[in-house]
Amino acid sequence: MRAAVVGANGQLGCDIVKVFVDRGHEVLALTHEQIEIADLDSVTGVLRTLRPDVVINTAAMHHVENCEAQPDKAYRINALGARNLAIAARETDCVLMHVSTDYVFDGTKGSAYHEGDYPRPLSVYGNTKLAGEYFVSTTLVRHFVVRTSAIYGAHPCRAKGMNFIELMLKLARERDEVHVVDDEIVTPTSTLELARQLLVLAGSDCYGLYHATAEGSCSWFEFAQTIFSLGNVRVRLKPAAPGEFPAKVPRPKYSVLENRGLKSQELNVFLPWQESVRQHLRQMA
Repeated sequence: MRAAVVGANGQLGCDIVKVFVDRGHEVLALTHEQIEIADLDSVTGVLRTLRPDVVINTAAMHHVENCEAQPDKAYRINALGARNLAIAARETDCVLMHVSTDYVFDGTKGSAYHEGDYPRPLSVYGNTKLAGEYFVSTTLVRHFVVRTSAIYGAHPCRAKGMNFIELMLKLARERDEVHVVDDEIVTPTSTLELARQLLVLAGSDCYGLYHATAEGSCSWFEFAQTIFSLGNVRVRLKPAAPGEFPAKVPRPKYSVLENRGLKSQELNVFLPWQESVRQHLRQMA
């Protein structure tokens, strides 16, 4: 297929480009210099010229604190940007795959969220990403909205810098003791695995909303434990004390996603999160 990847130089975008190219597909790698998703004219002009079969949107304003401080900008990028891509995809008759987030939920359910659960975002970031989902699903029939969680990869996140694995290894080199919160539950998800899942989904016509994360869940503390254990890193690791790392913006305490939709279509290709971390550490080594 002919795939246009928006945000191709980002943490996830780089792996999507790699996976699609490795499988023999033509990839049109689009960065902010080539396309401005907050500008409808820019988006329609690019898609009319390139005529892709599928557009994969990984571009977003990800930094939660910055979204809270600049809600208008966050809405233009995360919500109207998704709307513009959906309008242009409809006009050029291509499929749109839009990547969203676990932050559309408030984290109070206490068990894994599936696609039918009611979203209730706690932040500007979560609200603008949810608005983007709705714009996509109500504008374009041939769409995939894909929610994921706690991603990490070989390439840096342009908004945040290093990922959690890199941060833990850096702290272990610099300190005798590392503290990590133990009251937030997530599913660490490899961007390489997520890219492989998006490729499988893009090859189908099973349009709609999907959760797409590695199998299983853990706290950030348990995630750090696994990183140090699999990486043979010796450092004292302790749960952070209550209030030690106060959040500037509310975040869901429990944001585990269940890949119910993928499994119902027999499309799920994710591994247990521990195995993905092991493979990532091998790749880093």
